[in-house]
Order: sequence, then C-alpha cells, then structure tokens
Amino acid sequence: MFSRRFEQPQAGNQHKSFSKSQRVGRSSSSFSKEAGVSKRRHESRRRPTTSSHAGAEAPSENSISAIVTLVVGQEQRIFAAHENVLSQSPFFQSVLQNQMLDSQSKKISLPDEEPEIFSSVLEYLYKGDYYPRLVHNKKRNSWELEQPPEEARHEATVYHHGVEGELLKDTVIYCAAEKYGLEELKRVALRKQGLQSGIQASTILASARYAYANTPDTDSKLRAHYLALIIRSRSTFKRSGTMQLEMFNGGTQLFFDLFVALCNHVDDISSASNTPRTERSGRPF
Repeated sequence: MFSRRFEQPQAGNQHKSFSKSQRVGRSSSSFSKEAGVSKRRHESRRRPTTSSHAGAEAPSENSISAIVTLVVGQEQRIFAAHENVLSQSPFFQSVLQNQMLDSQSKKISLPDEEPEIFSSVLEYLYKGDYYPRLVHNKKRNSWELEQPPEEARHEATVYHHGVEGELLKDTVIYCAAEKYGLEELKRVALRKQGLQSGIQASTILASARYAYANTPDTDSKLRAHYLALIIRSRSTFKRSGTMQLEMFNGGTQLFFDLFVALCNHVDDISSASNTPRTERSGRPF
C-alpha cells in the first residue's frame, strides 16, 4: 500500500501542492489557460497514441473493417479508427448503426471531447490500456505506473476547454469511459487515480467537481475516491483558500457527501477509541 503524506503549506496559500509520497500526480501543471496552449508541445514528446499508430499495430482482421473518421474537439482534430474496434463501445456502436452513410464515408463528430482524452480512449480500445500503463509491483504487491523514458514527458493533468482549467487526466478518462460505456476502462482509470504526484489542491477540487458532474448518482466509486482523498488530506484542505471559496459558492452534491463522509470518519474514530484494547488487538489497521 502506498504511504500517503502531505507537505504542510503556509496558511493563506490558495495553490498548495501534494508531496510526492501522496502519489496523486506525477508532474505539476499550472492552473492556467497557457497549459492548454502548450499541450501540443507536450504531446509531441509522448509516444504516439492516435488511431493511425494504434491501427498499424492492431490485428490483421482490422484490415477488413471500415475506417471511421472522427473529428474531435474545438480544434477539430482528425482521428481514424477501425469500425469493429470502435464498436466495442456501446456508444459508438449505436452511432454507427444509426448512420445512413456509405461504408467508405463514416464520420463521427465529437466537438465536446478533448483530443488528448480521446487519444487515450482509442489507445485503450486497441491495446487494453493507455499510457502510462499500469505495472504490478510484485515485491510491494501494489500497482504503479510505468516509468517513461527520459525523452518522454507525461502530464498528469489536461487542459479542459469545458471548465477552462486543468483537470486530472485519469478522472476525465474515467468520465469519458462512462459516456462511451467502457466499464473495463473505468476500472483501469480508477486504479490510476492517486498514482501521480505534485497536483495542486485547486486542481483536485476542480477534478472532484468534474467527477460529480459527469458520473451518475448510481456510480459512487470515483466520487468516493475524492471524498477519501480530501479526508486524508484534511490538514492541507482546511488551509486552502480555494477550498473555502468552493464551499462558499456551493451548488454541488460534493460538499454534502463530504460532510457525511467526515461524520462517518469521526464516528469510526470515536467507536475505535471506546472499544477495549483486547477487542481491537486482532483488527488490522
């Protein structure tokens, strides 16, 4: 299990970062629109994850499947993928079945999707994971992210035009997987949550708010991750001006759920402290 410790920031600092031992994000990104402008430069240093690259490595049976053109994001980035690969997603399967187009001119527009996120979704559809991949550490019996080569730089956050700010990439991928009906991708993205470091408190809160807005009430796994993270990190968040402003503005289920989770946490602590030591001796921490 990963140890979770936080640096104690100075009071009044609204952009506090988590220490590396927290493993919330592997690289720190500034909370500004400039991050979105420079995103293309970062992507050029990563390994290719677009469908044209993935398709070259895909099984030969994809060669008999029609190619679908996908126009993604405000910049209208062009992706191409095999129809049978896209059809693993109930969302795309339905769209393709309802399109009355020639097999040679299939086209899907995704104006609200971020190209970087969709690239990761395509990589998962072709390869079963997305970069950086999960690696099981047998000695620690834990999951970790693969170490990228020196020349490759992985950004833990992505600039999202819908919120005009930085969000944790794995959280946005989880929400995209929910939209596309890819349950296994949701499990992969959820497992990657918290394996990064150097993420600002403001980005954590923005990502939590995004998770609540883009997951149904019946899906509590990603929401629970953020509630647990904030409770574990309460010494950091209680000094966060961003947290104070978020709670003042309200308007989200997040903070009521957080209140309930904190009450449960306090009740658990009180119950444990009132239990005789002999009864607690056999309980795991």
